[in-house]
Amino acid sequence: MDRPESRCPPPGLLRLPVLTCLLILTAVLTYPMLRTLSLWLHSSLTGSYVSGSYSIVFVNCPNEQIARDIARTILDKKMAASVNILPKISTLYFWKGEIEEGTEVSLVDASF
Repeated sequence: MDRPESRCPPPGLLRLPVLTCLLILTAVLTYPMLRTLSLWLHSSLTGSYVSGSYSIVFVNCPNEQIARDIARTILDKKMAASVNILPKISTLYFWKGEIEEGTEVSLVDASF
């Protein structure tokens, strides 16, 4: 008759597969975050665009002429392939404790 302890594997035998599974699971779950952080760090340090990173920028301007000037500057510096100008955006905001309302012109740039 078998003794109950003879059916159990030795104490250290299961440790390696369990640790391997945990390491793989950790790597799979943290890879997207680590990739994003490394792309952000590289872009910040070099001041260059990294293929595979995405950004959308919204800029509100007081009038259409300023919006056009900013858009031309962005395009001249090749910081974007295109800039959309959306006229007459209604804006509600707090100013000195009061809710104010105004109109602005919005710029939208999506870089891929």
